[in-house]
Amino acid sequence: QVQLVESGGGSVQTGGSLRLSCAASGYTYTYYMAWFRQAPGKEREGVASIYTPSSRTYYTDSVKGRFTISQDNVKNTLYLQMNSLKPEDTAMYYCAATNRALPVNMKEVWSPSYYNYWGQGTQVTVSS
Repeated sequence: QVQLVESGGGSVQTGGSLRLSCAASGYTYTYYMAWFRQAPGKEREGVASIYTPSSRTYYTDSVKGRFTISQDNVKNTLYLQMNSLKPEDTAMYYCAATNRALPVNMKEVWSPSYYNYWGQGTQVTVSS
């Protein structure tokens, strides 16, 4: 049974930082892991992804230079370091993983349907 368990969310003021963690268990390999977020009334959007065999990382434009995704293979944990937080970063953040075949293109990496494992989410609230 694959399990992804997020932690580290909370409430901060504009400009603050948070580090999200995602503890993974129950599977032997993945190609991509990612962090998605979903604000009330909005679609789920990918914010950062990592190609796990090489640790190559990808970011959506709105978080480039502020967020950093990383992995600790010994601890089987995915991280999202979030700095210079803004009110528009307020959302439920989800960890996702996939062991499906390599994507056809990067658009697929940003699609929630590419991922077959999800965590329960952790809330991030940024106040102005």
